[in-house]
Amino acid sequence: MRITRTVAGRSRRTAVMATTGLTAAALLMTGCSDSGSDSDEADANGNITLTVADFGQFGYKEAGLFAKYHELHPNITVKENVTAQETVYYPKFLQQLNTGSGLADVQGIEVGRVKELVDTKADAFADLSKVVDPAQWVNWKALQATTEEGKVIGAGTDIGPMSICYRRDLFEQAGLPSDRTEVAAKFAGGWKDYLALGEAYKAKAPKGTFFMDSASAMYNGVVSSDSEQYYSKDGKAIYKDSAGVKAGWQLASQAVDKKLTQGLAQFSPPWQAALRKGSIATVACPAWMAAQISTYSGDEFKGKWDIARTPGQTAANWGGSFLSVPAKGKHVKEAGELVKWLTAPEQQAAVFKAAGLFPSNKGAYELPDVKTAKLEYFNNAPIGEIYAEEAQVIPAAVLGPKDGVIKDTISTQINNMEQRGTKPDDAWKAATEAIDKVIG
Repeated sequence: MRITRTVAGRSRRTAVMATTGLTAAALLMTGCSDSGSDSDEADANGNITLTVADFGQFGYKEAGLFAKYHELHPNITVKENVTAQETVYYPKFLQQLNTGSGLADVQGIEVGRVKELVDTKADAFADLSKVVDPAQWVNWKALQATTEEGKVIGAGTDIGPMSICYRRDLFEQAGLPSDRTEVAAKFAGGWKDYLALGEAYKAKAPKGTFFMDSASAMYNGVVSSDSEQYYSKDGKAIYKDSAGVKAGWQLASQAVDKKLTQGLAQFSPPWQAALRKGSIATVACPAWMAAQISTYSGDEFKGKWDIARTPGQTAANWGGSFLSVPAKGKHVKEAGELVKWLTAPEQQAAVFKAAGLFPSNKGAYELPDVKTAKLEYFNNAPIGEIYAEEAQVIPAAVLGPKDGVIKDTISTQINNMEQRGTKPDDAWKAATEAIDKVIG
């Protein structure tokens, strides 16, 4: 399942319900591997097998896309080899790139890895700019997989535009507006407004409830909505001076100090239990988070959750992947055509409908399965409309090779402030010392 995808300790995601007919059980299905090996040469009749190696859940099996591709191309059979954990998948992938053997015809790349591959392994990939038009993706997505010379090593699959998931009933009990448009207006000025709303919630909060689940989750939303994050364009780590990091840290510290957070690490058993109990009023909510919330909150809270647009004028992105074609593959041309087809609007819309992974291809936003998509569990929130708008105002931030390490280390120290009472200055010092040991 998608949530098993982790990078440097980051829980990645599971799918979000894209249609009312998609069940939580289906959304949390574990990805199963089809048996398969490296592609063989074409047989006497010109039939070939293309292998796709990926991790977690890319949604192709759920959407029936490989079977459909075979119908369109009877001489091509596609076999998918799925590794549940991205942290297991990636080291093996690097080794295969280094040796030039064992690679699939198509390989998935996690967004947290793409910068490292762009900088150090670009020659190992076919240039997909000669196969697909990068302009079809939201701009910041295309840039993530493009070298300075313009070579594109990966075609965009899904993305994770962020919103705010909130409990309508708890807001009403606290004397706050519950309509999603009115709620969004309360923090239209940015994350500071979000904290102000949290203070208003706390003043009349139902007993035993908290405004947010985690200050570290909010921190990630703040940083991810800023164009200046952990690295500069010349590859220098700037996290100590980054405007986005400073803003995120200050707001997280304020949330802890004002006791607006329950102090739960997202996806942990206590976090899941809190959702079941109903003690969390808001969650910083990438597109794929809704399935987590609906699954662990259960039927009792169906219709009581809703989704509002993210704070501020820029949105944040959390997650996303790419499809690449290794240059030493046995069927580079055919693999490129498969990637082009899988990342086209119609196929990305099909994946969204089947598995809830939000498209990076802008053309998909105008297709009915995306444009009119709603979530029944979240009071019929128009997620297709919300996330399409968010996706196009996400800033084109610079990625760095150790983004995940930096983010996770800072998040750990925010958790320490919440759970252990660590003072902000001490937590920041501990974070920077640990990061510097890793990145040099």
